[in-house]
Amino acid sequence: MNIYEQIAHNRRMTWLVVSLFVIFFLFIGAMFDMLYTGIPFFSVIALLTAGFSSFMSYRYGDKMVLASCGAHPLDLDDPAQRQWQNVVEEMSIAAGLPVPATFIIDEEDPNAFATGRGPGHSSIAVTRGLLARLNREEQQAVAGHEMSHIMNYDIRLMLIISSLVGAVALISDWANRSLFRSRRRSSSGSDSSYSIIILAIWLITAVLAPFVSRVLAMLVSRAREYLADASGARITRNPLALASALEKIEMAVKPTTSGNHGHAHLWIVDPRGSNMGMRQGRVADLFATHPPIELRIAALKKMAYEPSG
Repeated sequence: MNIYEQIAHNRRMTWLVVSLFVIFFLFIGAMFDMLYTGIPFFSVIALLTAGFSSFMSYRYGDKMVLASCGAHPLDLDDPAQRQWQNVVEEMSIAAGLPVPATFIIDEEDPNAFATGRGPGHSSIAVTRGLLARLNREEQQAVAGHEMSHIMNYDIRLMLIISSLVGAVALISDWANRSLFRSRRRSSSGSDSSYSIIILAIWLITAVLAPFVSRVLAMLVSRAREYLADASGARITRNPLALASALEKIEMAVKPTTSGNHGHAHLWIVDPRGSNMGMRQGRVADLFATHPPIELRIAALKKMAYEPSG
């Protein structure tokens, strides 16, 4: 798949994700109408909420993600941060993209992510730990990886998913509380169909929806990490630098505390722990948002015609 096919595919996926999100809200609204009103009151509210959430995710989702991570603009008087700014500018020129806004996160764990709506509205955030641990070539490799996400419009798709996963989590929490109270009120009655409807709504909103949204984020992210690794290596012409960067990141056993479940798939490695995949077994790897680092390193070394070990 070439870059133009990848961009077209990501745009289709964005519309698909938003459409599924709207359908989910309408379904929940219709069930509440059936349960409480008998008229499409909650369905209309659900449609308006889904539309508003989708717009806010597209327009302001990157700012919300950056704020939730505690990201702030670089201090260019700091030599390490000035070097990172230079690296980002160099990789922007190499990729033929506008220079993204750059942010720093006061975090010792090495990690980074890109976010935004597209090449003209993008940002790259990096932790202090990454700048401290990686040399200049390795920083170039990380910047090239993130530039690939920007170039391929991965950031738009992953931003929408990140925001919508967070919205689904809020809906699930609200449903878990409100429907539990409704069930308690109806438990003294004899209307079994009422209780069945309540249970069905609770299962969908509080149990199935978070699981499905999590799996969706995982499926979208995993393939794109391999593609971004390969595309980033082509930008820098140095796949071994990215392999070395990932090896150093893998050695950091502490999680990135600024990351959370809602946007874990945005980061270059899983912020909950860089060793999540291979060391916790096949089941953990199956539901991880990122491919195992060992496999990514092996693929990069293969690109450089170097044995993986």
